[in-house]
Amino acid sequence: MGRIVLENVTKNFGDTQVIPPLNLTIEDGEFAVFVGPSGCGKSTLLRLIAGLEDTTSGKILIDGEDVTQVSPSKRGLAMVFQTYALYPHMTVRKNIAFPMRMAGVDEAEQEKRIEAAARALNLTDYLDRKPGQLSGGQRQRVAIGRAIVRDPTAFLFDEPLSNLDAALRVGMRIEISEMHSRLETTMIYVTHDQVEAMTMADKIVVLRAGNIEQVGSPLDLYRNPQNLFVAGFIGSPKMNFIEGAEAGKHNAHTVGIRPEHIDVVADKGAWTGKVGVAEHLGSDTFFHVHETGLAETLTVRAPGEVTLGHGDTIHLNPRAGVIHRFDDRGQRLS
Repeated sequence: MGRIVLENVTKNFGDTQVIPPLNLTIEDGEFAVFVGPSGCGKSTLLRLIAGLEDTTSGKILIDGEDVTQVSPSKRGLAMVFQTYALYPHMTVRKNIAFPMRMAGVDEAEQEKRIEAAARALNLTDYLDRKPGQLSGGQRQRVAIGRAIVRDPTAFLFDEPLSNLDAALRVGMRIEISEMHSRLETTMIYVTHDQVEAMTMADKIVVLRAGNIEQVGSPLDLYRNPQNLFVAGFIGSPKMNFIEGAEAGKHNAHTVGIRPEHIDVVADKGAWTGKVGVAEHLGSDTFFHVHETGLAETLTVRAPGEVTLGHGDTIHLNPRAGVIHRFDDRGQRLS
């Protein structure tokens, strides 16, 4: 079991409240991702759940037990940090075994868990190497293996991939997702990268200034963002926002449309502009369009290779049924 409930949890640093009263439930077995810009409180919230920060007020419950005043070591959680924090003089085997030795687990059971974790993380051939002989991705897998052998109620990940290069990040995203499918254990994952959130989560929690802006599945947030902040944060490239007369046609203060929902047409489009930068990626082409009279820059995502370049006139049609409407407070209109 690994159901985690936060009831009116707050956190103050001195006179500054960084987490206003917050309520959240993470169900047993869910992969929940906390996402938001730097300073939004996502890592602080994770540390409150772990017990590494004291809660100013409110309750944290794990499987119905109030653990607000319980020490981190007794909460049954395992945390994986952005830094690997491996012992350089120990082999991979000994690094993975370390938390079990501290807990007094017998050697036969230690070995059984080490072998199982190594198989799950493709580390079997590296058990007798030291961290200095491993790549960054392999070191992060060792850190995850050290968490797995504790057989925790839930795993807590604090931006674990931020020190890896782009290719390794993609590979590790897949590995962590596959591990979640195998273990079926609750996981809470902190990142500022909305692509990680979209590709890994069952549930995304979008945070801003310590407040929860929206909670939902990746597709819920993509299709039905509840305010301008969520609309602009979820999706890559980000949503285009248009105000003025064009928004007024839709009885809204602001309308939003995603780059992939604007079609490039041969002529006589609803909108016309000039191509600025054109990013040709093979599978997609991204156009940054100016002089539309709608927004300073309109980003358009076209499938495949479209042979338009800087300064060319581009004709565009927004797709019907996918325009998002927001009022003057930035809240979604039905």
